[in-house]
Amino acid sequence: MKRFVTIIFSALILCTFNKAGAQDYSAVLHVENEAQYLREAKADSNKKLVEIKKYIPGIVLDIRYATTNNFTHHIMYKQARAFTRLPVVRALQQVEADLKTRGLGLKIYDAYRPYSVTVTFYQVTPDTNFVADPKKGSKHNRGCAIDLSLIDLKTGKELDMPTGFDSFSKKAGAEYADLPKEELANRELLKSVMETHGFKVISTEWWHYDFNGWQNYPLLDVPFTAIK
Repeated sequence: MKRFVTIIFSALILCTFNKAGAQDYSAVLHVENEAQYLREAKADSNKKLVEIKKYIPGIVLDIRYATTNNFTHHIMYKQARAFTRLPVVRALQQVEADLKTRGLGLKIYDAYRPYSVTVTFYQVTPDTNFVADPKKGSKHNRGCAIDLSLIDLKTGKELDMPTGFDSFSKKAGAEYADLPKEELANRELLKSVMETHGFKVISTEWWHYDFNGWQNYPLLDVPFTAIK
């Protein structure tokens, strides 16, 4: 019963925030809906959102926003799936292949995020150091941002990093230096491999990487259920 109440409460929060915030900015930002997205994807295959698992079967998913284990403490996604634009997943394939030679792999926490969820996040925590401003939208909304970490392929365990995912601590910063050597080395290894294959870390979150060329992709508010 408690779990049922939590799910209903989460849905009500999401619905309320979406109605309160998404309509204010989406038209101005030209956020594409499902129909607009489908037209663009049909005209240009690079604009397609594709499921990461289908292109990299061995990749590990830990989609936190499909659970209550995230900073909102509510379920934001109805499905524990991860999507990106086609060129982004092609670059991730190269990252994963590179890491495999080192006995490592990727764990994905989040990827494409519908714009309406970004609005909800901002309503929950309007700290633009960690949450995108709906007036601008997020690279996640463009299908061009990935939240991830490194795992040991033999054990499946995550490598030690400065903080956990979605930490609002100053230690989460990509250049924060007062850390144990192992954490610094692991963070820098992730950064080096990701940058080699076309990604750039953001300054406030060691786990968040934007795909170079994200400007070429529009903001989307397309539900996971509409992505084939």
